Amino acid sequence: MARLRIDLPAITQWITAASLQHPHDLVGEITARTGLSRASAHKAIKRLVDAQWLASDGTPRRPRHRPGALRQVVQRYTLAGLQEDLPWSRDFAPYFTLPAQVARMAQHAFTELLNNAIDHSEGTSVAVSMRQTPSHVQLLVSDDGRGLFDKINEAFDIADPALAVLELSKGKLTSQPDRHTGRGLYFSSKLADVFDLQANATAYQQRGWDHTSSLRDRPGRRGTSVFIGIALDTRRTLDEVLRAHSLDGEGYGFERTVVPMRLLATQSAGLESRAQARRAALRLQQFRRAEMDFDGIADIGHGFADELFRVFKREYPGVELVPVNMAPRVAALVGAVQAGLA
Repeated sequence: MARLRIDLPAITQWITAASLQHPHDLVGEITARTGLSRASAHKAIKRLVDAQWLASDGTPRRPRHRPGALRQVVQRYTLAGLQEDLPWSRDFAPYFTLPAQVARMAQHAFTELLNNAIDHSEGTSVAVSMRQTPSHVQLLVSDDGRGLFDKINEAFDIADPALAVLELSKGKLTSQPDRHTGRGLYFSSKLADVFDLQANATAYQQRGWDHTSSLRDRPGRRGTSVFIGIALDTRRTLDEVLRAHSLDGEGYGFERTVVPMRLLATQSAGLESRAQARRAALRLQQFRRAEMDFDGIADIGHGFADELFRVFKREYPGVELVPVNMAPRVAALVGAVQAGLA
């Protein structure tokens, strides 16, 4: 009879919870779950301790095991009838030790992303994985539904993933306005130091430490996958992130947004036309202030600037458009349009 191989990556998906539930008989739990012999289970435990998935104390005859510096829980759920708060409180939160402000942000992102899968994906199941390392907590929520970009195209007639990401980056984008306000995915991304979104063969990545983002093709599985990573030593808090989007920075109204203009530009087409400006300004009347971020844009056309900073301002005087991170030529043209000189 062939000896079973120790599949350490598979074991790490459940060993955190198992070590808390069976601290004095982890060998027996491993043998029951995997079919390994007790000798192989002992070897697996030693490897897990060496890799920091487990910590061990007690005596050689009666060892006691507990989670180590690395922790992970992986669960799969049927979406029908699922309530997003129960998996967090029952299957995940008890097995992690996080700073209080990080735990609150993780819970917020967890429940918002899981609720998105329940209400929007049109799938049948969702896989949720959460991992704690010495430096980060990482969350991955993957459903088997139709895919976020396909859903956006149907609801808003936006076929280009870059334009879909542009709308997502503004916030308040939802296909069910009677039930949702478009805050969940948006604020989850703002809480994260690392944010990855993959759906419909497109991957969008955002890195908080250098404020960079990228969009590229990535053929893959069906559905939508969202990954976030939050540093355990972050100074960010949920309350501060929410308040930062109010007009005065003190309340909780979602009144401010930032529009990354680089998502409109391509290598072959700069920001020249009025049509592009109208896409940049789409739905901004829902906000009171919008920062138009020109980071990475060297030039813009007169039609683009005029449509955005004169025509839109005339149509929606209650919305303040604030250009930021402008290159010299962009700043000169925008300034001339705003002064009525161009």
